[in-house]
Amino acid sequence: MTAPALPVELFDLVIFGGTGDLAVRKLLPALFHRFADGQIQPGSRIIGVAREGLDDDGYRAQIRSALNGAAAKQGDQLDAFLKLVHYRPLDARKDAGWDDFAKLMGECPDHVRVFYLSTSPDLFVDICQRLGGYGLNQGQSRVVLEKPIGKDLASANRINDDVGQVFAESQTFRIDHYLGKETVQNLLALRFGNALFEPLWNAGHIDHVQITVAETLGVERRGPYYDHAGALRDMVQNHMLQLLCMVAMEPPSSLSPDAVRDEKLKVLHALKPINESNASQLTVRGQYRAGVGEGKSVPGYIDDLNSTAKSKVDHSNTETFVALKAEIANWRWSGVPFYLRTGKRLADRVSEIVVAFKPVPHSIFTASAGPLAQNRLVLRLQPDEGVKLWLTIKHPGPGGLRLRHVPLDMSFAEAFGVQQPDAYERLLLDVVRGNPTLFMRRDEVEAAWNWADPILAAWAASGEAPRPYTSGTWGPSAAVALIERDGRTWDEDFEQ
Repeated sequence: MTAPALPVELFDLVIFGGTGDLAVRKLLPALFHRFADGQIQPGSRIIGVAREGLDDDGYRAQIRSALNGAAAKQGDQLDAFLKLVHYRPLDARKDAGWDDFAKLMGECPDHVRVFYLSTSPDLFVDICQRLGGYGLNQGQSRVVLEKPIGKDLASANRINDDVGQVFAESQTFRIDHYLGKETVQNLLALRFGNALFEPLWNAGHIDHVQITVAETLGVERRGPYYDHAGALRDMVQNHMLQLLCMVAMEPPSSLSPDAVRDEKLKVLHALKPINESNASQLTVRGQYRAGVGEGKSVPGYIDDLNSTAKSKVDHSNTETFVALKAEIANWRWSGVPFYLRTGKRLADRVSEIVVAFKPVPHSIFTASAGPLAQNRLVLRLQPDEGVKLWLTIKHPGPGGLRLRHVPLDMSFAEAFGVQQPDAYERLLLDVVRGNPTLFMRRDEVEAAWNWADPILAAWAASGEAPRPYTSGTWGPSAAVALIERDGRTWDEDFEQ
């Protein structure tokens, strides 16, 4: 049984980029599910904003088509939801339409106002300045910034400075949807709600940690953006560092937003630098080539890039894969490596955290019993969110003592009998509530860029191209060597 879904107060949620992929595939379905569960009250408004010349009816027709699958079992709830949906055509850099938009917003002055910037980061400042010019940043107004926030520390600071002139830090929600995933939040419950784990959560008992975020898809329609970003900016600097922080942070004094974020910030500050002096030993970057993905032939990165780019290219130094070894210089984690890897067109779609405990100091079993494997705590973020604890037990039956490595396996869907909410469902309503716990504070963004920038600079200075890897594999062979030279191996028991 799940906890009851409590309604939030009346709000206006404006999605800039309301016809874009994120809005249509993620944000609007998330809002519909929260409406269907009774958390969004009639009277709230969802307003799509984009350059396309649509009206309310035209936008609703698009959303109806996009939500047909999600709404299949909800009957006439889709009609009720669509009554909340409105649309206004706007260009962030032109005056036309802004007076009409401001008039619409003024119709419900007591509503919480959420402005979700599902746009290119180079539009963040223009949109915020216009919102401020019309006085729409007053009262219970909040702005949500999608990643990436900048391409490096300097550009991130410019964006944060300019947005900060319109919206106070308390009004600014920098979203990382990975922090909304059920398993990530369960890290807090597992560590700090169970006497079993927290006493062992340190260098004395943990051998290493692995964090994998693997995709089977290529860059798809994101090619033009991705070629200017790459895997480090797109995934490591934000999503993966946030996961690392959740694993490694000290116990906060409470679950208040700043108590949690203060502890995450300490982890970022404690990360050992990776720069020109050690990047070649601690990092691997790759780029996918043609191969087989999900049972069919798929093109390489350059072909994928040229299918969406305005101008064709015959080479690119953008990485689609990153593996690295990070270390945290503090008492709890001294000497414990954190192995991170992420990439596109890999062998499986999976996101998981593996906490590998140290082996027993002395085995009392004979060789005929079989090998003793390390205990592992595996937290699966996607697909099939759940928690798995691998233990060694005796194989049942006569014939002598034989050891077997088996999991205590808990699937959220099976254990609670319900479909787990999408991360955006939780995070969007947290913004309405004004709860910033699962959002990045400005100093977190700065600390993450401070660590990532020297890696990018080291790669640029080396002049080396990303290592090629065949689509449908687990990346360059150098990524295997990165972990195996430490006597460890990547966890790939995804089918078990």
